[in-house]
Amino acid sequence: MWKIPRRFSLTGRLCCFPKDPLEDVETWSESVDKVLSCKAGQIAFREFLKSEYSEENILFWLACEEYKKIKTVPEMISSANRIYSEFVHSEAPRQINIDCSTRENITKNISQPTLTSFDTAQKLIYSLMARDCYPRFLKSDIYQGLLRRDNSR
Repeated sequence: MWKIPRRFSLTGRLCCFPKDPLEDVETWSESVDKVLSCKAGQIAFREFLKSEYSEENILFWLACEEYKKIKTVPEMISSANRIYSEFVHSEAPRQINIDCSTRENITKNISQPTLTSFDTAQKLIYSLMARDCYPRFLKSDIYQGLLRRDNSR
């Protein structure tokens, strides 16, 4: 549900997209939203976060984006439980770094989820990525390599 394609070369030589998705790589320096709004940006940012052992942040954020599009209650309940057990539960395999009260609030309400169940946690993770991870991403070999590739065309 919240997986990003793995076929992606950080050198830009191989990609899983029909047209060149890296044509706007320079715009990624404008904001984290520019990175998150395109698949190639998500993939590059995920690779960077993986190198920092914080890949769970983008995976959680993407899962929440998909969750908000759900139309049926049974699907919402199923997806909420998957997100909770994967990212929020105190022993989740990809536990996100959120404050205790946010985690407790989600835990308390997980039996009756709404489309906004993860909003507070998603905002916290977005803020963490924008404030801490994104500036390092812009300086990373991953982004700089893609930028050089884009500029050499």
